[in-house]
Amino acid sequence: MSDSLVFRMGEFEAAFPTDRQYARNHMWARRQDSAYRFGFSAYAVRLLQDVYFLDWIVEPGLDLQPRQEIGSIESKKAEASLYAPIAGRLSILNPELLDDPSAINVDTYGIGWLFEIQPSIPNTLEEDDPSDLMSAQEYVAFLDEVWVATQRTIKGQLG
Repeated sequence: MSDSLVFRMGEFEAAFPTDRQYARNHMWARRQDSAYRFGFSAYAVRLLQDVYFLDWIVEPGLDLQPRQEIGSIESKKAEASLYAPIAGRLSILNPELLDDPSAINVDTYGIGWLFEIQPSIPNTLEEDDPSDLMSAQEYVAFLDEVWVATQRTIKGQLG
């Protein structure tokens, strides 16, 4: 893996490669030609644990709005809706995950990617693009801010 930053989640660590950007909904984004490829950050995978079901309610070719519901996920620890991290046209869903989403658990920054979106604003493929995405450094700072509330939620689910 390229250079990465580490965030401590209690006794566990989550690594975030610095060669990509991150969304507030705990997805990473990496440029792929004219699109962005998205997947779950190590933080999300650690909290979800053992993803075993992924369901999409959208099809490639659909124009998406930020925070539009696009599917759902089930894991050992949670069931959750999935939302588009940026506006744009959904270009592809990872075909490898359609039958077996376990690649998310094994290689979240590689074969476990989720989908690709072509941004709806052409200039969002500049270096500091799109404004809804953060650098790895900004994402780790964001996690520092939300970690206390996340721990309360986790303890509430266990108690």
